[in-house]
Amino acid sequence: MTTPQLLVFATLIGALVLFVWGKWRYDVVGMLALLALTLTGVVKGNEAFRGFSEPAVITVAAVLVISQALQKTGLVNVLVRGLSRVGNGMTAQILVMCVVVAVLSSFMNNVGALAIMLPVAITLANRAGRSASSLLMPLAFASLLGGMTTLIGTPPNLIISNLRRDLLGEPYGMFSFTAVGGAVAVAGVAYLVVFGWRLLPQRVSGENRADLYRMADYMTEVRLPAGSALAGQRVMDLGKVEGVQVVSLVRGESQRPFPTPFTVLQPEDVLIVEANAARLTELVEDGQLTLVGNEKITPEQLASDDVRLAEVVVTALSPIVGQSAVSLNLRQRFNINLIAVSRQGQRLRERLVNARFKAGDVLLMHGPHNSIEEAMNTLGCLPLRERPLDMVPAGQTRKMLLTGGIFLVAIVAATLNLLPVAVSFTAAATLMLLLRLINLRDVYESIEWPILVLLATLIPVGAALSSTGGAKLIAEGVLGVAADWPVMAVLVVVMVLTMTLSDVINNAAAALITAPIAVTIAQGLDANPDAFLMAVTLAASSAFLTPIGHQSNTLVMGPGGYKFSDYWKVGLPLEIIVVAVGAPVIALVWGL
Repeated sequence: MTTPQLLVFATLIGALVLFVWGKWRYDVVGMLALLALTLTGVVKGNEAFRGFSEPAVITVAAVLVISQALQKTGLVNVLVRGLSRVGNGMTAQILVMCVVVAVLSSFMNNVGALAIMLPVAITLANRAGRSASSLLMPLAFASLLGGMTTLIGTPPNLIISNLRRDLLGEPYGMFSFTAVGGAVAVAGVAYLVVFGWRLLPQRVSGENRADLYRMADYMTEVRLPAGSALAGQRVMDLGKVEGVQVVSLVRGESQRPFPTPFTVLQPEDVLIVEANAARLTELVEDGQLTLVGNEKITPEQLASDDVRLAEVVVTALSPIVGQSAVSLNLRQRFNINLIAVSRQGQRLRERLVNARFKAGDVLLMHGPHNSIEEAMNTLGCLPLRERPLDMVPAGQTRKMLLTGGIFLVAIVAATLNLLPVAVSFTAAATLMLLLRLINLRDVYESIEWPILVLLATLIPVGAALSSTGGAKLIAEGVLGVAADWPVMAVLVVVMVLTMTLSDVINNAAAALITAPIAVTIAQGLDANPDAFLMAVTLAASSAFLTPIGHQSNTLVMGPGGYKFSDYWKVGLPLEIIVVAVGAPVIALVWGL
C-alpha cells in the first residue's frame, strides 16, 4: 500500500467517524477531508476546489431555486389541492399522500416536497382522531423513493451521472433512472401503504396536539392587586426576569394575547405568564401578586386575529441547531415568545433558557402572524399547520403558469439533449428570477449551501480515491473474497454496503465514496459498469434505518414522536424490498 493510498484511507475513515459522531456539520467535515488531502499533496492545490465548478453542484443549486419558485407561485398548491378531503380511511390517506410526495420528489428537492405535505398530513391525522406518527414516516420514506426516479430527483443521481460522463464519455439522461427507480418506488410505496405503517407507534394524540405541551403545567394566571409592586411597570421590565414570559394580558373586558413590551401594568390586570414553579413563586412573592388559579390555559386565550400560536419544526440545516433560546433572543429579534419545545413527542422538562435545539425539535411559538413567518424563514423552520391549499393567491395565476412552463421546457431541453442538464436548469432558474417569479432573496435562501459545499469538497476526495489506486485496492479485496460469486451476488453486496453507509452519513457522501469502488469491481468482473452505478444510486437513496441518514427522516422525528428504533423497524423491510426488487430490475434493464 502506497503513502498516498494510506493518506486517502486515513482521511476517509476520519471523515466517516466525524460524520457518524455528528458534532460538526457534514459540510465542515467535507472541507476538513479536502484540506487534509490537499495539504498532504494527495490532491494538487490547483485542483482542490474544482468541485465547485462541477455540473452536479450547479444543477443541485438550480433545482433548489426552481423548487422554491414552484412553491412561491402556488403551482404546487394546485397539484395537491383536495388532499385535505381525501377522507379518514388510513389506507386511502397513506396511499394518496405517499404517491403525491413521491411524484413531487421526482422533480424537486426531497425535503421541499416533504415540507409541503407535512402540514396536510398532520391535519388529516387530527381530523381522523389518530396519531400523526402513522403518516409522517411513510411520507418521509416516500420522498426518498420518489427521488430515485429521475436525474434531478436527488443529488446522488447527479453525482453518478457525472461519474459516468468521466468514465464512459456520456452522462445519464433525465429519465435514465426511471425504469429501475420507478419499479423500486412502486414496490416501496405499496409496502408502506399495506404494511409499513402498521409497525409504527401511536404516541401523540391526534385529537389535540396542543395537549402535547400541557400548557396548564407551566402557564399560570396571576392578578395584580391594588398595591402590587409591579403596578406602573412595563411588560418589558417583567420580561427581564430570567425564565419569565408574559404571553397574554386581560384588562377589564378586553384581552391582549401579545401585549407590547411598552404596555404599562395597572392594578387588577390579569397576566398569563410562563414560568417554572421556582420562578413563579419568586414572582408572586416579590410582586405581591395573586394566583387566579385557572385549571387550564387554552390556546384560544393566547390568540386573536393578529396573534397566534404556531408549531414549527427545526430542519437539519437550520442555523439554530446547537443554539439555545437565550442566544437567539427571539423576543427582541422577531417579537415572538418561545412557549415550549417538544423532542421526540415529549415536551422538554429542562428550562428553555438552557435547552439547545436539535434537528427535528418542534417549537411552540407565540406572536403576531408576520413575526412568526419572518422567524420561520430566518431560522430555517417549517410550519406544522395546514396551508390554504385550495386557493391560489390573487394575481398569481400568470406567474404559476409561467413557472410551470419554464420548468417543463427545461426538462424537455435536458431530456432531448438540446442543452446540458446544468445549463438547462440554470437557465430556467435565471429566467424565473428575471421575470420576477422569484426574488433574489428567495434564490439565495432556497439554496442549501451545506449540501453544495459537501458535494464540491468530496468530489476531489472521491477522485483521489480512484487516482491513487485506493478504489482498485478495495475492489481487489472484494473480488478476492467474491471471485467465484455470481455477478448478481456481488451487485447485492455493493448495494448493502452502500445502504449501510448511507444510513449513517449523507447520501451524497455515500455515493461519492462507493461509486468509484463499484465501478472498479464491475471492471474486475468484466461486468456492465452501468449496472453497478445504478445499484449505488438506489442504495445511496435508501437511508431508511436511522433518523440521521437523510434530512427527510430527521424532519419527521419530532412531529411524529419517533424514537431511533422506530426507523429500523419500518426501514429494514423496506431496504430488503429495495434490494429484492432493484437488483433483478437492474439486471433486466441494464444487463450484467
